[in-house]
Amino acid sequence: MKDWNAKYAWPRFIIAGTSEAFRALEQRYGDKLPVVRGDWTPYWEDGAGSSAVETAMNRGSSDRLAQAETVFAMLKPSAYPVARFEEAWNNVLLYSEHTWGADCSVSQPENQKTREQWEIKKSYADAADTKSRELLEQALAERTSSPPAGAFTAKPGLLEVINTLSWPRTELVVLSRERSAAGDHVVNDRGTPVPSQRLSNGELAFLAKDVPPLAARRFTVSAGKPHVESRATAEGTTLDSGVVRLRVDEQTGGVIQLAMQGIDGNFADTSGGESLNDYRYFIGDNPAAAQRNGPVKISVGERGPLIASLILESDAPGCEQLRRELRVVAGGDYVEIINLVIKTRLAAESYKKPSGKESLNFAFPFNVPDGEILLDIPLGAMRPELDQMPSACKNWFTVGRWADVSNPDFGVTWVTLDAPLVQVGGLTANLLESQTNPDVWRTRVDRTQKLYSWAMNNHWGTNYRAYQEGPTVFRFILRPHRRLDPAEATRFATGFSQPLLARPAIGNESPATPLLRVEPAGVITLALKPSDDGKALIVRLFGASGKTENTKLFWAATPKQVWLSDTSEQPLERASETIDIPAWGVLTLRAELP
Repeated sequence: MKDWNAKYAWPRFIIAGTSEAFRALEQRYGDKLPVVRGDWTPYWEDGAGSSAVETAMNRGSSDRLAQAETVFAMLKPSAYPVARFEEAWNNVLLYSEHTWGADCSVSQPENQKTREQWEIKKSYADAADTKSRELLEQALAERTSSPPAGAFTAKPGLLEVINTLSWPRTELVVLSRERSAAGDHVVNDRGTPVPSQRLSNGELAFLAKDVPPLAARRFTVSAGKPHVESRATAEGTTLDSGVVRLRVDEQTGGVIQLAMQGIDGNFADTSGGESLNDYRYFIGDNPAAAQRNGPVKISVGERGPLIASLILESDAPGCEQLRRELRVVAGGDYVEIINLVIKTRLAAESYKKPSGKESLNFAFPFNVPDGEILLDIPLGAMRPELDQMPSACKNWFTVGRWADVSNPDFGVTWVTLDAPLVQVGGLTANLLESQTNPDVWRTRVDRTQKLYSWAMNNHWGTNYRAYQEGPTVFRFILRPHRRLDPAEATRFATGFSQPLLARPAIGNESPATPLLRVEPAGVITLALKPSDDGKALIVRLFGASGKTENTKLFWAATPKQVWLSDTSEQPLERASETIDIPAWGVLTLRAELP
């Protein structure tokens, strides 16, 4: 290059990194570049559904690690194991990274190279699952390995329920048969009984009421009858929580009626021949050939009074068995759906041909007249078509935790815990292999109230898995509501992916005072962890309301100093007493420990 530049006047070569190159581009052409805003919905994420078990597992590991970090911050920040968390997070990231396997994974699925590369890829999800469970268990363990003489010893049945999120919660806690051996009666720290129920599998469920944010509350399990306040019922084809009521089709098992107290009408749209949680499976690229499950056997699972459920069992194409459980909680405003798919391997001559391509879906056609769909995406929310860049993918979408269908008067929030891929308006994910012709892609998403969970597929032609088999669970929650509040949708959905944690009560006092309170409610704590240098707590705040919020933090113990920070966790500049969190924005704070 030196010789070239000495000999020739043009072009002149400069050794540079990307920052220098883009700086030069911006200086020369920055005022000429068009501005485009919106979600650049991606095209390759369909592969996440080619290994549904591991994808769901990895989503769970991510939430579990976030909870474990928060428990360490709440209970024992000085014991935070930095290296172990870094290793666990690396495994989460290495599974989620783009390349799933060998270049011949679809054309030669039994090739040694294919099998070995998949085992490596799968090992990241397996390791993240194991390490996240170990770290959470370590975080919840006793604060000291050997309590001093005379220290308080918890009596059998005394529990500490920990809330790792930044808002107060009233939610179910489920205890194992062993941990609830003391009995079926549960009272809170004031001796007031709370609703409980011994489940059919021997576990004990109770409603932990008013657990403070980033704090804990104690409950005691003892002998006696469960406390009943209101009743959830399951009978025939209906479920009723006292707030929401549903009815399933006797033949298909789909939800054909979903109603909520105080809102007229049925949230299930059956006019197109489908129902909520309807099973839809097809081979090839023709969605019109989609098949549903066979006739269902309907039985009562849990009989109340706290939890009531229906179990729907059937044959289904592509499956050895399909088992769907629908659950409601007494006084609750939501329906929980637990779909167990025991997948059979698609036997195909070639997984490159349409006859070797399969798509497994669950339909959710909502009856919300003139409703608009909003999708939860990483650090934001977007409306299909309206909030997308022109070149964005419209055949399928990815969501974080929830989607919502609402009109100005009412709507329904749909939570997906395990399956991130959705289709909007129809079974539109029917493009097989690599598509080089831009004309075959969907160009427009008209207003619709239909969502489809694209739970499993093998459509991509390289890297991803050619087939799936074995048991896989897909969990969804339906919550009718009046007006949409995106921050409330985020809080509600996160509560299922980061549940209340129960452990035997340790020490004389429970940490009942919130470590941190955040106001207003439109701002939530995305993460709370001890800093890697052990000198501070790192707080990441998220503007979940979709509007700029003037935010204030209230600490149980006033930090020495609060700094604005970033992913480096270093102090950058002093934080003011109130902080503006922009719509869908993230702000990182470093709070020096007193």
